[in-house]
Amino acid sequence: MKTVPETFGILVFDDRVMKARLSSKVYNAMKNTIDGGHRLDNAVADAVAEAMKEWAIEKGATHFTHWFQPMTGITAEKHDSFISPSPDGGVIMEFSGKELIKGEPDASSFPSGGLRATFEARGYTAWDPTSYAFIKDKTLCIPTAFCSYSGEALDKKTPLLRSMQALNKQALRVLKLFGNEEVSAVRTSVGPEQEYFLVDAEMAKKRPDLLFCGRTLFGSKPPKGQELDDHYFGVIKPRVQAYMNELNEELWKLGILAKTEHNEVAPAQHELAPIYSTTNVATDHNQLTMEIMQKIAKKHGLVCLLHEKPFAGVNGSGKHNNWSMATNTGVNLLTPGETPYENAQFLLFLCAVIQAVDDYQGLLRASVATAGNDHRLGANEAPPAVISMFLGDELTAILDAIEQDKPYEGTEKTVMKLGVHVLPKFVRDTTDRNRTSPFAFTGNKFEFRMLGSSNSIACANIMLNAAVAESLKQYADALEGKADFEGELHKLIKKTIKEHKRIIFNGNGYDDAWIKEATEERGLLNLRTTPDTQEVVIEKKSVDLLTSHKIMSETELRSRYEITLENYVKTVSIEAMTMIDMTKKLILPAIESYSTSVASSLAAKLSVVSELSGAYERKKLAKLSELEEQIDCALGALENTMVEIKTVDDIKTAAETIRDKVLPEMAELRLPCDEAEAMTAKSYWPMPTYDDLLFGVR
Repeated sequence: MKTVPETFGILVFDDRVMKARLSSKVYNAMKNTIDGGHRLDNAVADAVAEAMKEWAIEKGATHFTHWFQPMTGITAEKHDSFISPSPDGGVIMEFSGKELIKGEPDASSFPSGGLRATFEARGYTAWDPTSYAFIKDKTLCIPTAFCSYSGEALDKKTPLLRSMQALNKQALRVLKLFGNEEVSAVRTSVGPEQEYFLVDAEMAKKRPDLLFCGRTLFGSKPPKGQELDDHYFGVIKPRVQAYMNELNEELWKLGILAKTEHNEVAPAQHELAPIYSTTNVATDHNQLTMEIMQKIAKKHGLVCLLHEKPFAGVNGSGKHNNWSMATNTGVNLLTPGETPYENAQFLLFLCAVIQAVDDYQGLLRASVATAGNDHRLGANEAPPAVISMFLGDELTAILDAIEQDKPYEGTEKTVMKLGVHVLPKFVRDTTDRNRTSPFAFTGNKFEFRMLGSSNSIACANIMLNAAVAESLKQYADALEGKADFEGELHKLIKKTIKEHKRIIFNGNGYDDAWIKEATEERGLLNLRTTPDTQEVVIEKKSVDLLTSHKIMSETELRSRYEITLENYVKTVSIEAMTMIDMTKKLILPAIESYSTSVASSLAAKLSVVSELSGAYERKKLAKLSELEEQIDCALGALENTMVEIKTVDDIKTAAETIRDKVLPEMAELRLPCDEAEAMTAKSYWPMPTYDDLLFGVR
């Protein structure tokens, strides 16, 4: 049996494989492309393609695909075999540099937000050599970007790569001011923690809501939920452990650094966390992770639920985006240093993030907005919809001392004139973690906790990279060419702290008093639903940010506005129609059948006992009849609204109707249905209950 080091990355065309299979000239050219962004010439591309093909065939691959991430939120792939006809009637296996570098999938069938008409079918995929090719299901997968015939980005990867390039450019300008001439690249890294639920597959098949929507639309609360906190970090059940073991093996083969696994708070909920990777690689790996999680679950008779709120009344699932910046020389720019300049540099990059989150809080909130995440944000396992930052008491006190030019009452009582005095010794993780904070500093990184479990991490990191790039650009513009660099630096940091300290909050983000303070006193945004967030995306400030750094054109940005609202409307519409269908075909017939049984019991009693008996049955029948009337009334209202929605052409109006009418009507329909479930004998209820689903995996 092979060890983990022996199997790790065996399905990846990584640096080890390239070094072994490419000539030194071709390998060095590839390294220059990966590390320095230099363009590959055709001869090098052909050599890489030939080596990649031979390696893939040895691993059992028969096809190749350009693997890309359209704006569906999942990945896409079109497979082509390596075969070409030979003159003798047989076939040969071919793969050219041209095929490696560029593909031409149909662009008309993917969401484009108006960028492409149906008849404008041509699209292009372009190889991303910074993310290694890999083999999946006997297919060589080549990570690529996806754009239209006219050059607009039709995917999530292209703007992500642009945002990384923008941050790199501005960070290098700032580092040069501190004398860091040896640094040639600054890269952002991400470690996305992935939460998920596992339920029995046979049970899930009997739930149309799980099949069509990925979440339960009905469900009476079970007697036991997460009240005892006994599932969190508890002993992993054998069936789940077997699943996790195989999942780890498959991820490791693909070079994915799966590190941590444990039970989460809610029954049937779990978490997987990887080691940090460069942001575009981490994005690719997280998309692969979600796909493989669901695939492996089927092999174990399970269903992996990635919806943000699959069950009401227990914690939903998020994806914590642990984000940091580091140089190619190995320096984490969010780690305090030992010298005055290192600490001044740390504080400036810290301020860049603080300013970015404050200036573009709406854009960051919009980047994680989905119909599913709307159910989760603000609940006990997730941060509120108001964005704030947690820095911890010590670091906040240091910033206060700088702002006020007063001694820091810590390890050193010295007025902190940056670049002159050493920052008081600041040890990582000197304060408790804050689970209620949407954006928390955790020692040498920030944890953006608002992402939903099914989200691609690309969107949040595009906006975060862009916002920080803008802060750094402003700092470089202000400091370049200044004779008194240290004095100007001190004034800049002091000014930034004063202007953006409203975003810093170290307290309880769940407290109603905080939400009131945040919105009424501090002027922070409280964008509770997806439609609330999207106007921020197309406002001038957002457009200027993303166009000035060449991350997205205004057309590309508006297309994403349209797609987000379309997805919101379609997602909730599918849920509403599923509710209607389940109510008509499953729930009402079950209530009627059980009522008939109760009525028969009452009739039997009355035939042999005094007509004054049967109080229990009479009471139950009356209540069931009352609930049926409530269900019928709520069902009619929802049906009428869904007919109305189909006549609305404007996507903004449709999304607002979904928010203001459809979702409340769905909640109104669910209440009597769940109450009826609690009253109905289990043998009559037509689908597995929360008891079955949450506690059914042994």
